[in-house]
Amino acid sequence: MTLDELRKVAIFPVGPENVNFAQFFDGKSYLAPISTEQVWIGSVTFEPACRNHWHIHHAKSGGGQILIVTAGRGYYQEWGKPARELFPGDVVNIPANVKHWHGAAKDTAFQHLAVECAGEETSNEWCEPVDEQEYLKLK
Repeated sequence: MTLDELRKVAIFPVGPENVNFAQFFDGKSYLAPISTEQVWIGSVTFEPACRNHWHIHHAKSGGGQILIVTAGRGYYQEWGKPARELFPGDVVNIPANVKHWHGAAKDTAFQHLAVECAGEETSNEWCEPVDEQEYLKLK
């Protein structure tokens, strides 16, 4: 699925290019805020083969993130574990303080909602890019 094909089937907006966080992505991503009250929810869209770098959502208590896949095919991986293939309707609960990455499969665009969970003393730490050779081994 190309980005243009995803735009035709996506129920949430693609949004403008995610230039503020581009340094933490391999490939182009797009961000559209869906909710900025009570809880922050963003529609994140990845071009084919785009993925974010390893990162950690730190929190003293609470925190973390929830991903709700809305279009395309992608992956989620926690440090030291195998990557999990993602499809529309899948939900990923990411606890605080867990190193992980997520993004598109190499042959298709991908979109998910990112729900930022409320927590105490929260922060994000961006780490190294996903190893290219390991990524290319994925379907």
